[in-house]
Amino acid sequence: MSRKVLTFLILCFTSAAFAEDFKTVNGKEYKDATVTRVDPDGVVVKTKSGITKVYFIELPKEVQERFHYDSEKAASYSAEQTANYAAYQKQQEETRRQQQDADAKNNAALAAQQAATNRTQALQTRYAVLQKQEDDLLLQIGEAKKPGPEYRQGKSVRHQPNPQKSQLPLFESHLKDVRREKSEVKKQLEKSQR
Repeated sequence: MSRKVLTFLILCFTSAAFAEDFKTVNGKEYKDATVTRVDPDGVVVKTKSGITKVYFIELPKEVQERFHYDSEKAASYSAEQTANYAAYQKQQEETRRQQQDADAKNNAALAAQQAATNRTQALQTRYAVLQKQEDDLLLQIGEAKKPGPEYRQGKSVRHQPNPQKSQLPLFESHLKDVRREKSEVKKQLEKSQR
């Protein structure tokens, strides 16, 4: 009994796998085509050149009848496939839009991060310049506070006036400005590194 069932199943499957020729009403031929799927609106055939869907409206009446073609079912199926494809396209477009939005946000975040890094580097450079200016001004102030060159007048030692002493108020004012700017730059640096 099981041998008969097995033989019947093999015959059913092999008959479906036999290749045949299809010719459309327009004269296009599909040689040695194997039907891989039957849809309400047509058949999908596999040939040496690839896989193609041939719609029943392109096939002769006898082929349509052999595959039980129903124009109403075909129209309904086609409308459903079109709606599914439109929904798929809409979903793909939404996915693309979301990806573009995510990319734009990532690019904006990277640009902001780069701008912050550039600003921090600029502040560090400015702080180093101000530190050097402060050191130089402190040296100039120290030199301006020293007495001028020595000279002897009899037994006593006297000093000539220091020519830089007149610049002392200018040096101290400039030092005050440098320290104020340096303090501001330091605050901005601390804020940017949080």
